[in-house]
Amino acid sequence: MTDLFDLTGKVALVTGTSRGLGQGMAIALAQAGADVATLDRSPADATVQAIRACGRRALPLSCDLAQATVGELREVVDEAVAALGHVDILVNNAGIIRRAPAVDIDPADWDDVLRVDLDAAFWLTQAAGRRFVAQGHGKIVTVASALSFQGGINVAAYTAAKHAVAGMTKALANEWAGAGVNVNAIAPGYMATDNTAPLRADPARSSAIGERIPAGRWGTPADLAGAVIFLSSAASDYVHGTVLVVDGGWLCR
Repeated sequence: MTDLFDLTGKVALVTGTSRGLGQGMAIALAQAGADVATLDRSPADATVQAIRACGRRALPLSCDLAQATVGELREVVDEAVAALGHVDILVNNAGIIRRAPAVDIDPADWDDVLRVDLDAAFWLTQAAGRRFVAQGHGKIVTVASALSFQGGINVAAYTAAKHAVAGMTKALANEWAGAGVNVNAIAPGYMATDNTAPLRADPARSSAIGERIPAGRWGTPADLAGAVIFLSSAASDYVHGTVLVVDGGWLCR
């Protein structure tokens, strides 16, 4: 049974790995046997060292997703393939959030959030998907959010992007499932990361959120390890277009 989750011989490209959820997922994939290309705006030295400590190859790649052109994103995938021989798994994790009431959203903030959280994820997915369809297999996992289902507070751009990620996941699964390519998403709930630092620093908001989570705690990067390994492995070969919620029961409340 453990062979279903074994990623030995696979190569993953993971975005946003310098810290938080992306770092946790990149290391988890390496622990499951995959070599990992990390894609970050700033160096992800600690993540690269942890991957190599697992006995796996690590390829650090640099790109600012808020500024990258479609051509540059395609080149990222080409560079990973050239260096590591092939790519079998794409994890679109990188994301940003800008908090403001809808009446006060700055156009630049709206554009930045959509460019990183949706546009870059799509163009990387397209580039990887072309290869995956041609080779007859591949796993694409995009980080959605509990706000792929809810509206949130003062995060209209982020919520719009994460709703779109869920729809994109289903649309591409319809197109590529028959070619042996699995397109799915993970929807984390409230996780203890840099993105949620302002909420955790607000005693009232932090308490209100914590009281609503049936599991009784905020999530951590380690809580996504099982989900990303499952969706990247043979264990999920018949799973297509799913948005897997990992939220401590938040959406059930």
